Amino acid sequence: MPRVLIVDDDPAIREVVRFALSRAGFEVLQAADGAAGLAAAHEALPDLIVLDVMLPEMDGTEMCRALRASGGPAASIPVLFLSSRDDEVDRVVGLEIGGDDYLTKPFSPRELVARVRAVLRRSRPTRKEAAEEALRHGRLVLDPGTARVTWDGQEVVLTATEFGLLRTLLRRPGRVLNRDALMDGAYAVERIVSDRTIDSHVRRLRAKFAALGAAPVETLPGFGYRLGPCE
Repeated sequence: MPRVLIVDDDPAIREVVRFALSRAGFEVLQAADGAAGLAAAHEALPDLIVLDVMLPEMDGTEMCRALRASGGPAASIPVLFLSSRDDEVDRVVGLEIGGDDYLTKPFSPRELVARVRAVLRRSRPTRKEAAEEALRHGRLVLDPGTARVTWDGQEVVLTATEFGLLRTLLRRPGRVLNRDALMDGAYAVERIVSDRTIDSHVRRLRAKFAALGAAPVETLPGFGYRLGPCE
């Protein structure tokens, strides 16, 4: 049974989310502020976090940053942001700091459950992927079965979406892929995702490799992205 942590300071919202996810077969944990949510994430290691942006003690963006910077097993937990603001800038910021999806309030409980399932599908290997051999290209190795990525033997902790983007590029090294092709490969369900959303994920992916002195993803302005030689 997948475990989901809800972090929201509104008891009514937490109850709506808890009821919808419990009815769909999820185990649900709850926290009322960012500090408690961060502690619960490290202690319980849920499969996914539903995280409100506006929170006391520590807001949702701060919590997500702290989670991604922790470097431990909690660093790669998928995050679905909830927000009362439907501004593209807010969505992009949420994704650039490590969020996997973004849903605005008010929302349909049915859509929330669908989004949670979609993110979890991206973060868990299918049976076919589990049996797939590791993909290797130069210094880069991606193992679909364990969802691990290494560069020159050093592990690179990626979110579910970042992993999906890199896997899509690695399956066709050297080939230029536009944003639509990347979206199709990274998202488990058909969705409308803006160009800025894809660009935000790619920027975060690059930043993680840049920390190791690597630059595997190349941009071809006006065309898209491709995986370089990784040497």
